[in-house]
Amino acid sequence: MAEITVSVAKNIKKFRIKLSLSQDKLSKLADVTLHTITKIESGATLAPRVDTVKKIADALGCKVDDLLK
Repeated sequence: MAEITVSVAKNIKKFRIKLSLSQDKLSKLADVTLHTITKIESGATLAPRVDTVKKIADALGCKVDDLLK
C-alpha cells in the first residue's frame, strides 16, 4: 500500500507542475481542500479515498490509472 501512496503523491505533483497549477488551484479545480492536496502530495495521507483521487485525476485531465502508475 505504501508504494501506491508514493506513486499517487509523485504523480499528482508531476501532473500538477506540468500544468503549472498551484496546490491551491488544484484543490479548487478538484473540489477538495488544500489540506487534502498537501497531505496526499507529502505522503502524510497513506490511503487517499478513491473518490478523492478520481476528483484530482479529473481536475488534472488524466485517468486514475495514470496516478497509480
